[in-house]
Amino acid sequence: MKKLLALAVILTLVVALVPATTQAQDKVTLTIESWRNDDIAFWNDVLIPAFNAHYPDIEVIFAPAAPTEYNAALNAKLEGGTAGDLITCRPFDLSLEHFNNGYLVSLNDLPGMEHFGPVARSAWITDDGSDVFCVPMASVIHGFIYNQSIFEELGLEEPATEPEFLELLDAIKADGTYAPLSMGTVDLWEAATMGYQNIGPNYWKGEEGRLGLIDGTIGYDENGFVEAFEALARWTPYLPDGYQAISYPDSQNLFTLGMAAIFPAGSWEIGVFRGQDPDFEMGAFKPPVPEGADTCYISDHVDIAMGVNAASQHQEEAMLFMEWMTTQEFAELYSNALPGFFTLSDHAITLEDPLAQEFLSWRDECESTIRSSYQILSRGEPNNETQLWEVSAQVLNGELTPQEAADIVQSGLEAWYEPQQQ
Repeated sequence: MKKLLALAVILTLVVALVPATTQAQDKVTLTIESWRNDDIAFWNDVLIPAFNAHYPDIEVIFAPAAPTEYNAALNAKLEGGTAGDLITCRPFDLSLEHFNNGYLVSLNDLPGMEHFGPVARSAWITDDGSDVFCVPMASVIHGFIYNQSIFEELGLEEPATEPEFLELLDAIKADGTYAPLSMGTVDLWEAATMGYQNIGPNYWKGEEGRLGLIDGTIGYDENGFVEAFEALARWTPYLPDGYQAISYPDSQNLFTLGMAAIFPAGSWEIGVFRGQDPDFEMGAFKPPVPEGADTCYISDHVDIAMGVNAASQHQEEAMLFMEWMTTQEFAELYSNALPGFFTLSDHAITLEDPLAQEFLSWRDECESTIRSSYQILSRGEPNNETQLWEVSAQVLNGELTPQEAADIVQSGLEAWYEPQQQ
């Protein structure tokens, strides 16, 4: 009897220990490295719980760094073997360097990658196109945001073509109450990013022109690239008084305070403007096309992605998370949480913010491209992106003609980029 009692006690202890041991072995923790420390609550309250509904035994910890410290901190962690399992990827060369150094794994065979086209993959793919190494998460789209109250007051309509756009600006200027366009040139980048790169794809035909620069068959000093500088120069009479001294935050304030009618924008402004004044009524129109054009193009610029740390001890679980990131569920959750940051997948989604939905709808009407200088072309000196900032501001300031600006940028590219030297 005593032997039976002892055996029963032993069996009870074994049964009690087995579930705890199994649970400890089955539970896996993944850590996400990121620079986006402004959306911690969204990851913790929405995205991670949504993933855990499918995979309850995979714990995910979102552990962002300060944006200005992320690059250096991540590099140190990768080199020291202490980085998290999932790496939020900056676009283009920094993430490419991580892949080339063996820190990120190839995702060519990841189920769900077929939902991302060439433009979506362009920031996270090797130069020869053989390996994609991050799942694209979101882009920003360029266009024009306008004050609805001013448009109603002056009886204005959204323009579709550049002649209509200039007529619209003339009407606002003739009224004299508001600055037609809210933009300054003191920060330089604004003139290129929200000016030249905003309207430019309609002139250089999106990917046709951008890829032509990369393969050397098209130059900045010809065709659509010069025409884009000419179109930008036509903005000058419609900028605010003293625009040469107006900074980017100043131009934002001019717009939200109702002193300017139209803001040449990136879609990220949606969240900014909503935050400044939730009741501010805004509309948006896509970049006007040249007269007679039969196709429109938008700058649908890649912004953020996610990769897998090659040194992760939980590759299988990390890949499950990555596969979930390719789904419609993730696309809709992410795009609604951050109005103005749009999924790069081909899933049909609906956005709750009407202004964000308007920007997103342009994908169905126009061809998408990215900014001309970001892939490959800004690796040398002079830096192509920096030169575009400088000359775009100088064109708006009347210090360079469009052709002079185009010649400067082309000469800078030819100085180091071999395909443009042929």
